[in-house]
Amino acid sequence: MPRALQLLLFYLALLWLGAMLLLGNIALLPLLLLPRSLCEAPVQRLISATFRLFLQGAAAAGLLRLDLAGLDRLNQATVPGQGLLLVANHPSMIDVFLVISRVRHAVCMMKASLGANAFLAVGAYLAGYVSTRHAERMIRQATRAVASGSVLLAFPEGTRTVRQPLNPLKPGIGLIARRSGAPLQTILIRTNSPYLGKDWPIWRAPRFPLVYQARLGERIAATCSIDETMDRLQRYFERELQSSIDPSLKI
Repeated sequence: MPRALQLLLFYLALLWLGAMLLLGNIALLPLLLLPRSLCEAPVQRLISATFRLFLQGAAAAGLLRLDLAGLDRLNQATVPGQGLLLVANHPSMIDVFLVISRVRHAVCMMKASLGANAFLAVGAYLAGYVSTRHAERMIRQATRAVASGSVLLAFPEGTRTVRQPLNPLKPGIGLIARRSGAPLQTILIRTNSPYLGKDWPIWRAPRFPLVYQARLGERIAATCSIDETMDRLQRYFERELQSSIDPSLKI
């Protein structure tokens, strides 16, 4: 495909995504009058469907190649009322789209700045997403969500990967696992491009197609100390990934 056509499709895709998110947040405004507990499940499903539609459209346009089917098993592997912590490495800002597009009901831990974003704020609030603004409150809210049976998605690096294969992991996710008694389900994400990595703005076009692969890894029970759990998690990711950004990756 000519580069000029790729760029045209790329910027049209960004406009399409922005329009879907903004209009979706506006449409959800009346739900703020209802108890949030009534809104969480349907809004989580709506967010999942929106992300999935965008990824499918970008893939159909030849901009993406995706290998995400392994994540579909999470919709059957979760037991109603039994919480689960999804922990993934974080090479790119698009990682949350990859996982949420396949997991229909999930609560996400998100940066406080995103929670105030006009494209995301209303949907994130109604879906019960957990802000990372205040560490103690974040731990309490996340623990309560998982203990009540929710699936929680977290990126324990705390930011996008700047050191291959991943940054040192933050201990918060180990504390949440210990307090909630939920296991840690690892997700291994690989890509062929540093697009949307640290300091890469969304409008700066990469080379296409972008390749993304996400697969389920080991499920780790947090039965030991927090330090031991995090050390085991760190070593597991480093052993399995080797490099989360691999220009030769093909699917």
